[in-house]
Amino acid sequence: MRPLLIIIALFYLQSSYSQDDFLAKQYFNDGSFEKALIFYQKLADKNPRRPDYLEGLIACYQQLERYDEGEQFLLKSIQNGNTYPTLLIELGHNYDLQGLTKKASEYYEKALERINENPNYGYVLGSKFQQYVLLDYALRAFTKAMALNPKLDYNFQKARIYGEQGDIEKMYESYLTLISNGSTSKSNILQNINDFITSDPANENNIKLKRILLQNAQKNPDILWNELLSWLFVQQKQYNSAFNQEKAIYKRDPEGTLQRLVSLGNLAMEDNAMEDAKTIYEYIVSNGYEGSIKLNAQLSLIEIDLLDADAKKLEAIDNYFQQLMEGYGYNSQSLQLQIAYANFLTFKLDSPDNAIGILKQCLDLPLNKYGSAYIKMALGDILVYNQKFNEALIDFSQVQKDLKNDVLAQDARFKVAQTSFYKGDFDWALTQLKVLRSSTSQLIANDAMQLSLLISDNSLEDSTQIALKKYAKADLLAYQKKTKEAISELNDILENHKGEKIEDEALFKQGQLLESLKDFEAAKFNYQKIITFYSNGILADDAYFALAELYKNELNDPEKAKEHYERIIYDYQDSYYFPLARKNYRILRGDALNQP
Repeated sequence: MRPLLIIIALFYLQSSYSQDDFLAKQYFNDGSFEKALIFYQKLADKNPRRPDYLEGLIACYQQLERYDEGEQFLLKSIQNGNTYPTLLIELGHNYDLQGLTKKASEYYEKALERINENPNYGYVLGSKFQQYVLLDYALRAFTKAMALNPKLDYNFQKARIYGEQGDIEKMYESYLTLISNGSTSKSNILQNINDFITSDPANENNIKLKRILLQNAQKNPDILWNELLSWLFVQQKQYNSAFNQEKAIYKRDPEGTLQRLVSLGNLAMEDNAMEDAKTIYEYIVSNGYEGSIKLNAQLSLIEIDLLDADAKKLEAIDNYFQQLMEGYGYNSQSLQLQIAYANFLTFKLDSPDNAIGILKQCLDLPLNKYGSAYIKMALGDILVYNQKFNEALIDFSQVQKDLKNDVLAQDARFKVAQTSFYKGDFDWALTQLKVLRSSTSQLIANDAMQLSLLISDNSLEDSTQIALKKYAKADLLAYQKKTKEAISELNDILENHKGEKIEDEALFKQGQLLESLKDFEAAKFNYQKIITFYSNGILADDAYFALAELYKNELNDPEKAKEHYERIIYDYQDSYYFPLARKNYRILRGDALNQP
């Protein structure tokens, strides 16, 4: 029985320590320092070599300004042989709090001397000095430890300190040493560097980083420096300069692929730097082997050409598509081509029947379930365009059944709801949307909530659903790229259903369509009307965000843009747009993006 009694006693003892530890921390965090002190005294008495308990006790003394008791406890601990080196810093800090800087320095120096005994102390001492913002001492601790033991690498810690001190060049040098040594992941280092640069190439910190990278490239012509220069140019939105670096990387690496260039082209395109994107994709096409990389670049070039395509250009694009179709043929590796051409025929040339024929031919290929699903989703979209709603519903439902629990299945369910909405079957649309409101995709969940509220709000107010049917018709016209007809249908709602709940939905949808026609002043008027008359409605945050984007991207009024982003940040923190509004606001204000 004795071993069992010992085990039970140890269990209760450990349980008692855990409870005391919890209460000590809880009282301290709550600001109840007198109560926390009692528990830390008990813990420190029973565990005199636990630095966390000793430091907790000292912190209580200091918060209560009982510096003499703190000093006595520390001196006694050190004299009793508990010479864990951080206690020397704690004692020095205790003197600092009393303004006794000379005495404090003595103990900081004694702490640094302990590194001579064991260089590994450099980390705990440096970290403790950092905790008390004693940055010069922290640097000395890390540097001394590395000098005594070259295997130790505290460049990451040193770099962060240099940054806090404002010594940006030394910070860059330390971070770049870590990257070149391969001792820390490149992405982690770049995330830290990104805190100190902006998108402005003329920013002083950007210039310093560029200079250091160029100097390193001259001393040691390693691909790494080209990669880092390319990264910097991308942050500065200088995609052509980044392209020059990526070309150099591609030419120098015999095992390299074009994937880095593909990623750069995609970034440029997403940022609307279309000329730069076009140059990059043309390079990929001229250097790429036959395959998906080259085909995707060709399709991206078509997408850029379609941005300002007149009738003559559309004819040329159609001919180019036909050449690609002949060259690549029908196979499971070129499905993106068939889908792109089908969408072009439908949404640009208004030839949905030809597009449907192409996609149905694709379904005869030996496809896996994902390949089949992508074709059926594209086919369903075109059937909706052609108002063959029942056929479209069959395709979307098949995808939903074949890919259960996949995001693509959720997208298919939303398309079922959307198609039912166009068809006027509002009840079935609502049934699908209720499931999607808890979708794992935030975008789908947000869209589902918006459409669900549109249907439910306007069904309750108007049992005949006349206005809702008009809106569904306008929405379908917009989907069919019949923008002017859609605007006209929405005008009918705004004129004949004033004051009804659907008015803000019509204003917002019409504003988006007006933007697509580049009638920015008219779009602005619609969004402002929503803010004025429907400030408590579900589209208020959408209107603020749309206005902010309009002022930023089209009306060249960054101050107005900031003002509207700010409204989302302060008044609509649950909004889907909150993260992007905060990011764009900080960019306009000149903040580093990774700052909290």
